[in-house]
Amino acid sequence: MKPPMSERRWARWAWGWAVVGSLISLGASVTGAGDERVVSRIAFGSCANQSAPQPIWDAIVKFDPQVFIWLGDNIYGDIRRPLQLFGKERTTGPWKNVPRFVPSSEQEMESRYTRAKTNPGYSRLRQNAKVIGTWDDHDYGLNDAGKEFGGKITNQRLLLDFLDEPKDSPRRNQAGVYASYTFGPVGKQVKVILLDTRYHRDPLSSDGSILGSEQWTWLEKELMGPATELTIIGSSIQVVSNHSAATGPMFYLEAWGRFPKEMDRLFKLIAESKRDGVFFISGDVHFGEIARYDCGVGYPLFDITSSGLTQSVEKAVPPPLNMVLRFVAWLTPSTMRVMSRNCRFRSCTYGLPNFGAIEIQWGENPVKLIIQVRDTDGHPVTSANVSLSELRAYNGKLVAADTAGGYKRHCSLEVTLPWIIRYRLAILFYCAVAGKNIIMLRRSSTRIEFCC
Repeated sequence: MKPPMSERRWARWAWGWAVVGSLISLGASVTGAGDERVVSRIAFGSCANQSAPQPIWDAIVKFDPQVFIWLGDNIYGDIRRPLQLFGKERTTGPWKNVPRFVPSSEQEMESRYTRAKTNPGYSRLRQNAKVIGTWDDHDYGLNDAGKEFGGKITNQRLLLDFLDEPKDSPRRNQAGVYASYTFGPVGKQVKVILLDTRYHRDPLSSDGSILGSEQWTWLEKELMGPATELTIIGSSIQVVSNHSAATGPMFYLEAWGRFPKEMDRLFKLIAESKRDGVFFISGDVHFGEIARYDCGVGYPLFDITSSGLTQSVEKAVPPPLNMVLRFVAWLTPSTMRVMSRNCRFRSCTYGLPNFGAIEIQWGENPVKLIIQVRDTDGHPVTSANVSLSELRAYNGKLVAADTAGGYKRHCSLEVTLPWIIRYRLAILFYCAVAGKNIIMLRRSSTRIEFCC
């Protein structure tokens, strides 16, 4: 006997709302699902000033990636005032009275996105590659900004428009631009998890939260979900390296290392998920490098940093000072950086425009990964070849070789270095400044004696 018509209608109505509720609970995880194409080439990059020449797109197009990932600073949307130590509006120094960076209007942000999107090289890439991405501070709307920034809701819409996110995407209704994508058929699946390190981030000096409670819950679901051969976690800021531990107090960089509790929580979550094949990609710092952490989850956690497509530390100084920057990069203590003969420079960092490249050799047994940072001509400047079997958990911790400094490379974080090593850059800088001042005082004293 059939139930009455009203009961059947009620059942259909309830079932429909249950389906809707399930879809909403998936959040941005539905984006990119069901793409059965085998993905073997992935490119990524960050820090692209829309007003600067962008010849690097030619090399990226030649690499022919199936997927391109933006890692933030996709445009420079905020306004940077000139460095002023004196005068009415002082943007730097101990007597600074106005901020160096201020937000742009919605119209100006939209105009800058349009300019970036219509760049001929980037337009060619969009024709052949799936483009996905997250943001960092300058396209979020303000340098170094976190959850306190008032323009984040409007700028989220502008970013998603730039990325051609569908109008009905769950990503447009959530607080933040985090998302996940799964590419490839079963047995050759690549999962890409993109984090939002801005929308919910507490102040830099707080050791509070980077992701916020809702995003942490979502991330746990993603990592505890069905296994994939590879899981790429995209973070706009570096996850493994913590250069601020060695460059302070002269200057500090944004990184997960500035939030030790969040960093520990991330590594513990990956370990508890028992998920194999996880590695990170990141941007922000205006140079490229490859880092690894061997004592987090039972297998090496690589972090490939590519920054930037146009912005770079060596372009920010006169060419004669480039050798000085390379020497400083080599001198800066780093326990996490991958050092090898494959590097263009001795420091194994690259301070000129660059992009990241990942090649997955599915036909090899075991599957092999070639992870690289490449220059504007498409040539590798630092690289590492990793077997997929190396990214598998096993009993016991990795044993890293002791170095002359008394720490274990890739296992001891920069903050654990002996102080004489950790602060050698600052010690050298202050000694150089003191030496220069002493020489100038002596010269002044000599001139006075000669005159008298």
